[in-house]
Amino acid sequence: MQATHKSRRGKTGALLAAVLGATLLLSACNAGAGTGPQDPQRLVVALTGEPVNLDFTTTAGAAIPQAMMSNVYEGLVGVDQTGAITPLLATGWQTGADNKSYTFTLVEGATFSNGAAFDASDVKFSIERVKSDAWLNGLKSKMDVVEDVVVNSPTSVTVNLKRPSQAWLYSMTTLVGAMFDPSGVDDLASTPVGTGPYRLESWARGESINLVARPDYRGAAPGIANVTLRYFGDAIATTNALSSGDVDVIYNMQAPELLSSFESNPDYQVIEGTSNGEIVLSMNNKAKPFNDVRVRRAVLHAIDRQSVRDTAWNGLGTLVGAPVPPTDPYYEDLNAAYPFDPAKARALLKEAGAENLKVTFTVPTRPYATAVSEIVQSQLRDVGIDAKIASAEFPAVWLDKVFNRHDYQMSVVLAVEARDVLTMFNNPDYYIGYDNSKIKAEAAAADAADEANYVAGMKNVVRTIVDDAPVDTLFIFPNISVAKAGITGLGANSVTEALNLSTIAWS
Repeated sequence: MQATHKSRRGKTGALLAAVLGATLLLSACNAGAGTGPQDPQRLVVALTGEPVNLDFTTTAGAAIPQAMMSNVYEGLVGVDQTGAITPLLATGWQTGADNKSYTFTLVEGATFSNGAAFDASDVKFSIERVKSDAWLNGLKSKMDVVEDVVVNSPTSVTVNLKRPSQAWLYSMTTLVGAMFDPSGVDDLASTPVGTGPYRLESWARGESINLVARPDYRGAAPGIANVTLRYFGDAIATTNALSSGDVDVIYNMQAPELLSSFESNPDYQVIEGTSNGEIVLSMNNKAKPFNDVRVRRAVLHAIDRQSVRDTAWNGLGTLVGAPVPPTDPYYEDLNAAYPFDPAKARALLKEAGAENLKVTFTVPTRPYATAVSEIVQSQLRDVGIDAKIASAEFPAVWLDKVFNRHDYQMSVVLAVEARDVLTMFNNPDYYIGYDNSKIKAEAAAADAADEANYVAGMKNVVRTIVDDAPVDTLFIFPNISVAKAGITGLGANSVTEALNLSTIAWS
């Protein structure tokens, strides 16, 4: 969809827009950039936050599946722009009478980019590999419910579950559902092999990823044959690149205060949608002072989430009060759980014997994190918490220090995985360190129940999590893209981690 954006910038955003907007206009005038394609079979997409490698089976983070899923890799099922599950490598599926098995009928004629044919044995291999030690990505827990995989024929496979699971089929739309060729997994970090419409042509580390359409792809050819994903160190560089004609699309724009520079120009289109991503102010629940629930609750009362969103992200995004986006079936508005109340925050800190706190606030080098952190720091200071900002290069340093080694007190990050509330909070070894003993049994019971009881049970789980205040969900991240006027087929909503390039074309 093409959205007409209303100006909602805060004072900081307005000043930055005035200064940098002039820079953008000047660069566009100097470049004399046109909006049509120099080559209708080529597209350059600007992104921030490059992948450290191309192997999401061993490396966490959104950058790898953003580039690889839907483009190089496919699953048995996918999701459309509304979040509905759709057939992909499976033409359909049947559920067993006990709701503990799924039998998939597979497409015929699908091949991997290395030429190997895709069949049911690859499904068995791929799912069993997620459950093996070869997979290190924490999302592998989504496959814990699988009992075994049975190959019925080259085009039929049955997945048996240990118990009924409402969540499992949706999990198969994510990166854990990616299909692999057994002979193509030796060097996933630099040589991905999948059944998708594109293959990797080249990767210039620190700069770009080049994908080319596969002539042997079983389905419709992508709208653009050659796509370059260019990675920029900051949001301003991406907007300058679009203005100068160096790129054709900015996906998931990280400088919303500069939207007005493009909204008023008919050569561009601003596409505004929603996402699964939660901006999470995370606290290490196993480390002082945040191992005390009173301190965590004090932080939530100290933060004016609407002010954070309005000032840091131009009023864009959705306030939810819990780590669940409105697109999830068990969403409910929990903003009232922790109203902005500095006096209550101070009282809780006093009760906990934690007045005049000093904490380290480890902030990844991402535009949203930088913008959010300064406002959060100021609001915490008002209640007696001195949060010293320590910048951590993202993704490599942040992933190692915060996510892997849990060496932090407080941080902020965009959690983009779909339906990830249990990934974050039903695992005490996750970097947040939340004690999941209160929710473990109810989460399992909800997943094994019928749809109505699944939704009801998960709502109770989320309320318990919110009561324990392990994190503060500041807002749901909007999905804003800016593209040249001739671009079509760019999805407005970010419903999975993947950026599907195959639907994009020049008009």
